[in-house]
Amino acid sequence: MSSELLDALIILEKEKGISRDVLIEAIEAALVSAYKRNFNQAQNVRVDLNLGTGTMRVFARKEIVEEVFDSRLEISIEDARIIHPSYEIGDIVELEVTPKDFGRIAAQTAKQVVTQRVREAERGIIYSEFVDREDDIMTGIVQRQDPRFIYVSLGKIEALLPQSEQMPNETYKPHDRIKVYITKVEKTTKGPQIYVSRTHPGLLKRLFEIEVPEIYDGTVEIKSVAREAGDRSKISVSTENPEVDPVGSCVGPKGTRVQAIVNELKGEKIDIVEWSADPVTFVANALSPSKVLDVAVNEEDKATTVVVPDYQLSLAIGKRGQNARLAAKLTGWKIDIKSETDAREAGIYPREDFISLFDDDTELEESFDLEEEEIE
Repeated sequence: MSSELLDALIILEKEKGISRDVLIEAIEAALVSAYKRNFNQAQNVRVDLNLGTGTMRVFARKEIVEEVFDSRLEISIEDARIIHPSYEIGDIVELEVTPKDFGRIAAQTAKQVVTQRVREAERGIIYSEFVDREDDIMTGIVQRQDPRFIYVSLGKIEALLPQSEQMPNETYKPHDRIKVYITKVEKTTKGPQIYVSRTHPGLLKRLFEIEVPEIYDGTVEIKSVAREAGDRSKISVSTENPEVDPVGSCVGPKGTRVQAIVNELKGEKIDIVEWSADPVTFVANALSPSKVLDVAVNEEDKATTVVVPDYQLSLAIGKRGQNARLAAKLTGWKIDIKSETDAREAGIYPREDFISLFDDDTELEESFDLEEEEIE
């Protein structure tokens, strides 16, 4: 082994963070295998690398016995005492068996081991870097695609965007820059594997954290997200600071903040509603932009019956039931929507103890209307 290789090991230790002792140990083990393979030897051998001179020697290790049955593994006590008179039966003798032409094989083997260890170390570094980025957002560049995946470059590695995680209203072309949500980082035999998504609700949450300073610094909190990617989403927000309007903070001046997110998601409509610990208020807010007359709560079944004006029924339910479906996901409550006429005929509206929480709540209605106008 040349001293140049040892210099290379020192450089690798500094640049790649791979311990020189680990590399030396791996090279020695590989040289043992190479020696046995190339010289048809079955001895217990070890390889000694001299870090100072860059030389390499191979030693066969033989046990001292009274009678030799296998000369490759054993040596008689008489022969052993010729080497050194203090040897006893059961001791191990090391005899140098370095072949003359072993240098070329050693150099090739060492190169393969170093290359493999460097590759493994780089994979480990990449895995360590990205495993901490799970549930985070990154900007990537589309590289190519096949029927199963779109391959997105994240710099040091390509991530996989499965077909099921692609937005139906988007087309992806090579060199497109897109924001993706890292859903899973795995260790595989071929190195770290990263899966990303454009449809995950977490993507919407992270985009709001980027665009809205009040969310980033914790003044406003995103309580829940319901998303049908590429079409419509709802998020609920709240704050403990009475001087901050959580919905207004997310919408931004003239809707600029939410519009930036809508543009990133290629026109996906976003409803921002205020969270409330009171299910009556929260369910009414979640059904934005429709007006709500009454919410009856069944705590046992975690279900609600919502009464809306006749002319608002279709708006409350939404296209293909989408508004009601997203509101149910957002709140975690089952929602049964009835028109005012049907509710009166069924005798469930108005209730005896009914006190309208919504008729005079013009401020709430205006925020809904403003929000819908800004987003549309």
